[in-house]
Amino acid sequence: MLNNKTILITGGTGSFGKSFTKMILKKYSPKKVIIFSRDEFKQDLFKKEISIEMPEKLSKLRFFIGDVRDKNRLYRAFDGVDYVVHAAAMKQVPACEYNPFEAIMTNINGAQNVVDAAIDRKVKKVVALSTDKAVNPINLYGGTKLVSDKLFISANAYAADKGTIFSVVRYGNVAGSRGSVIPFFKDLIEKGVDELPITDFNMTRFWISLEEGIDLVLKALEESKGGETYISKIPSFKITDLAEAMLPGCKLKHVGIREGEKLHEVMVTKDDSRTTYEYEKHYIIYPHFDWWNKESYFTEGGKPIENGFEYNSGNNAEWLSIEDLRNEMEKLGIYKLEK
Repeated sequence: MLNNKTILITGGTGSFGKSFTKMILKKYSPKKVIIFSRDEFKQDLFKKEISIEMPEKLSKLRFFIGDVRDKNRLYRAFDGVDYVVHAAAMKQVPACEYNPFEAIMTNINGAQNVVDAAIDRKVKKVVALSTDKAVNPINLYGGTKLVSDKLFISANAYAADKGTIFSVVRYGNVAGSRGSVIPFFKDLIEKGVDELPITDFNMTRFWISLEEGIDLVLKALEESKGGETYISKIPSFKITDLAEAMLPGCKLKHVGIREGEKLHEVMVTKDDSRTTYEYEKHYIIYPHFDWWNKESYFTEGGKPIENGFEYNSGNNAEWLSIEDLRNEMEKLGIYKLEK
């Protein structure tokens, strides 16, 4: 699929961008991979990383300094590009709350710039990364990502006969990612605490690895026909179980839910259930627009989910136990319990 193709990743020096780049360099033989981001230092670090880990692939990479806010720069970067994965965003909830105009310019205006540049440069496919926080948003970050998702879905109508296909991939916090609960707990444990703070004893989250997120993006690149929102079928876990998995017998301190934080991660709402289909390892939410029709845009193999069904981390059918969590963290190399 990606052999002899040119792929561009916005936000290409982030956790996802770096891992995605390494995976496609290992699995495929692309013509070139363009790392589009605004931080020259991170680009230099990533270039050195690739030169050590896979020096034979370094000639495939192009490092392009730019910001998704700059439409002209995107037009230049997208010239000759076959596939775009849009991962650039302001993601920190407090930063977005305190800097709302900046979040809007990056997450919303930037998304529109990506859409315009992709259509006009005749990019074949664009996959945009979303978040559970875009579902029934209660903070500005989630609100901007909801608008971003809508822009990418509706872009299929604007593309018309230009041929560019847009889809969205949605998942929550990746296990062990920066700013998530595992590195937070790990830091406290390394400082010798015997008590871990819990925002709410009933809180649950989905468990997804970076590799699983990348696999879903590759699936969207391979089979999307336009307008789909892809969501992985993944297990849930309780935050209290995670604390026990990382620090057995620890005391738990209730500190209260933070502003903009949800009790459970929601991926598919009851209202979306009417246009959601279940596949073996994922769900697809299809759009409800006049331009969308099942004959042209539907991916075979799915079955409609029950009307009123909501897919969230609290009502999931699959759960990780305390021992499962320990095994998963050790397997991913993000935390190992000292025996």
